[in-house]
Amino acid sequence: MPESFFILSQEYLEIAIDEITALAKMYDRFAKTVVIDNLVIVQSKTNWQEITKRASFVKISGQVLRKMSGLFLDEENFGELKTAKTFACRIINLSSNEFSIPELENSMGDMISKFTNAKVDLDEPEITIYLIFTNKENFFGFSKIMKKTVRPEKIGSHPHELDWKLTRAMINLLGIREGEAICDPFCGTGTTLLEAESMGIHGIGLDFDEKMVKMSKENIEKNAFGAEIIQSDFQEIKNISNKYNAIVTDFPYGKSSKVSQKPENIIKKFFKIVPSHKKIAVMYKKELADDLKIRGLKTYQIYRHKSLTRTILIK
Repeated sequence: MPESFFILSQEYLEIAIDEITALAKMYDRFAKTVVIDNLVIVQSKTNWQEITKRASFVKISGQVLRKMSGLFLDEENFGELKTAKTFACRIINLSSNEFSIPELENSMGDMISKFTNAKVDLDEPEITIYLIFTNKENFFGFSKIMKKTVRPEKIGSHPHELDWKLTRAMINLLGIREGEAICDPFCGTGTTLLEAESMGIHGIGLDFDEKMVKMSKENIEKNAFGAEIIQSDFQEIKNISNKYNAIVTDFPYGKSSKVSQKPENIIKKFFKIVPSHKKIAVMYKKELADDLKIRGLKTYQIYRHKSLTRTILIK
């Protein structure tokens, strides 16, 4: 079965690893993953590009051609370059060994040039050849140019709005497929809705604050998305439960939050009324929920500063 590789950002590494695993399983329930530091190898029938375009924290990705006990390349390894006009070589060293990366990249480039008609292009190569070194195994693979993803734009924003990468990761951790729908009962400026819609997932937003509803609608319209936005208390999730597959939200906190009730009471009531069969990914101020004994499949701690830690809960 084909294997893909994903080099992940060290930022929120645990979330990044779990996100790739969740996406791989979403597309192929028989997918297998191996984690080596910030490298994830996925064995699956799913193309690496399908996972990459959904993921939040992937720095480099591609297809694994072979595993290697050492550095040994021959003409058979360069089949992917037969039709390529340009290429580049990249070495990724995740091992404890030290060597000259530029020298090795140049040597590999010279070797490939002998076996193919492709020319070196370090700026925009058709194919990039990778050698990935770890303390366990070495991998030889390649990637091709992917169409750049256009990020959703915002007309208005808020200083406490949810980080888009974490928002996207929360949706992916739930394994929400294209064509399904998520609800954000505290949608604010619409970050969750924008990320969902950009992935082909329908968004439904609720917010108690008229100003936030207006701003969210403007942001959705700016991107020509079809998300539905309703000015309502979060308890509306009970009445529209047939419209969505999952809830993804960032609970309001702090004095600047304009909500119908105190943040701690909102969290407590939310978990009492949320439909039991819905998937949930929520973020909240850690201190607000310490006494509520909230349990989920997994939690992640997001440290902001000494007086603020956010918790992401997947349920």
